[in-house]
Amino acid sequence: MLNLFRVQVSRVTDPVGRWLIARGVSPDVVTVLGTVGTAAAAVWFVPRGQLFLGALLATVFVLFDMVDGAMARARGHSTPFGAVLDSTCDRMADGALFAAITWWCLGAGDQRAVGAAALVCLVAGQVISYIKARAEGAGLSAEGGLVERPERLIAALVGTGFEGLGVPFALAVAMYLLAAGSVWTVGQRIVAVYRSARDTAADPGRAP
Repeated sequence: MLNLFRVQVSRVTDPVGRWLIARGVSPDVVTVLGTVGTAAAAVWFVPRGQLFLGALLATVFVLFDMVDGAMARARGHSTPFGAVLDSTCDRMADGALFAAITWWCLGAGDQRAVGAAALVCLVAGQVISYIKARAEGAGLSAEGGLVERPERLIAALVGTGFEGLGVPFALAVAMYLLAAGSVWTVGQRIVAVYRSARDTAADPGRAP
């Protein structure tokens, strides 16, 4: 389903990416703007209880992450710096979003259990990405998993938005399911790294 969603979104972002590249805009600038906008929208609005507005604005800026990828495709290549910047900004945006949700839950929202689940999502999400990066740095593979970044963002933003619209337990359901799925994904990636290391040891010439 998410692959279909990405295809549909690409039909919009690819022309935008080509338009921006034609006008000399750098993908790195779009990456930074998207991150700053996502973090600002989440941290400013969500803790104040403006959940729907915060989720809506954060969603708009999250789409910048797809636009910078479309710009790289339009340019025909990406740069090592751009790849590192993109990954770094992803972690910052994710951290700001889940920190804002946790902040509201433990403060004005008075939902401590949901706040604890959001905190688990924050930490597990960072660990999931770290495992993959560290594995690739060691020449191993840690692909896949139940909950990757798109799933985390969709669940968090949809849950937050519906909570802001007054849908009962919307955020609680999203955070509980996401926390469980994120912890499961950490385990999946560790197993994937173990299997990759085992296969590499058995066949040193095998590429990850």
